[in-house]
This record gives sequence, C-alpha cells and structure tokens, in this order.
Amino acid sequence: MAKCTIRYWASAKEAAGTAEETVDAHTLAAALEAACHLHPDDRFRRVLGASSLLVDERPVGRRAHGEVAVADGTVIEVLPPFAGG
Repeated sequence: MAKCTIRYWASAKEAAGTAEETVDAHTLAAALEAACHLHPDDRFRRVLGASSLLVDERPVGRRAHGEVAVADGTVIEVLPPFAGG
C-alpha cells in the first residue's frame, strides 16, 4: 500500500474536521474509501461526491477512480463546489 495525503478544502475541510490526512491505498477509489471509513457520516460522503478531485495537481475529471493509481507521496485534493459572486 502507498501512503498518500488527502487535502480537503472549504466545506470538505469542515465535513472532515481536518485540512489533511494520510491514508494507505493503491488507487484513488481505495483512498477515498479509506477517507469514508475515517468519516462515516453522510455529510462527508455528500461533500465528497459533489467535489472535484486533483491527483498530484492533475484533474481526475471523469476517469474511473479505480483506474487512477496512487503512489507513496501522492497528494489528492478534494475541491467542493464553491459559491460566491
């Protein structure tokens, strides 16, 4: 398993109760599932499901999360939709 960092922004940070954490995973899907185990409430899952994701500063877009590999030192950023005007 690889150790990767998940960074949370805005409402994702609020839902997680932390700005970042480290999880063990081989894919983005496994990393997100590990985060869901750490934060089992529905609000966290809703925010995560609505968020855009970056893996090592590259947008994941519509790629299947199970096909996005992570390695030691990978940084996953969770960017919820931003409101404003």
